[in-house]
Amino acid sequence: MTEENIKTGKTTAVVAYFTMLGTIIAIFMNMEPKNPFARFHIRQAFGIFLSFFALGFLVSFLNSWPASIGFYVFIFVLWGYGITNAFQGNIVPVPLLGKYFQKWFTFIE
Repeated sequence: MTEENIKTGKTTAVVAYFTMLGTIIAIFMNMEPKNPFARFHIRQAFGIFLSFFALGFLVSFLNSWPASIGFYVFIFVLWGYGITNAFQGNIVPVPLLGKYFQKWFTFIE
């Protein structure tokens, strides 16, 4: 990944982490020209937000404050790690799930 790719894709990468709507906007921002740095972070953000909804659905059945707090801390750590890397221009997957997000969401170009 070149410095030019990181520099031109940084704005799109950061926008991807601002809610699910931001991820959708970032996908459209990255349509032309396609930037590999932005694509990486769009996939990470998309995975984080899908994990939020999927795990949130499961945690809601537990009806437990400790489980809910643990869930929100987990999602916030993933989100914070991802957006920090986007700001710094790093290409580092989020812990635990990041490598899978890159494999699963190859349809995001």
